[in-house]
Amino acid sequence: MDKIAKTNAARLLDRAKISYSLIPYRVDENDLAAGHVAAELGEDINRVFKTLVLHGDRTGYFVCVIPGNREVDLKKAAKAAGSKKAEMIPMKELLPLTGYIRGGCSPIGMKKPFPTFYHTTAQDFDRIFVSAGQRGLQLAVDPNELITYTNGTVADIATDTIID
Repeated sequence: MDKIAKTNAARLLDRAKISYSLIPYRVDENDLAAGHVAAELGEDINRVFKTLVLHGDRTGYFVCVIPGNREVDLKKAAKAAGSKKAEMIPMKELLPLTGYIRGGCSPIGMKKPFPTFYHTTAQDFDRIFVSAGQRGLQLAVDPNELITYTNGTVADIATDTIID
């Protein structure tokens, strides 16, 4: 089996002595959705989390890490971040702001640390999957260690509606 090249996110976890696994998957450039990632990994979509970057009217940029089958609830996310309103950042701002591209945005190792909010269900699992910082590679990591490492906050930030 080919050796998997470590990403910056993986190296940061190594430095912090946090246990994780790097899990490769086949990328479909036409389907970057978390559902595709979960199917490729053979994992429950509830354990595969996506990393979204938002901008709050009062607090600036912040990060939401939510289950792959949910959508961020902008009102709940804004409230958690201390803003009145929040919106997703335009896709063209993602790379310059975070250093990551769509489909490969990790809550670990962004260019600058941003307030990070994890959906309450992250703590329902002993391991969750988040992007390792590039398309085609996920990190399997203890959610509590990840939340602590990123100075994250657990909050109800996603819609109750399950999406396919």
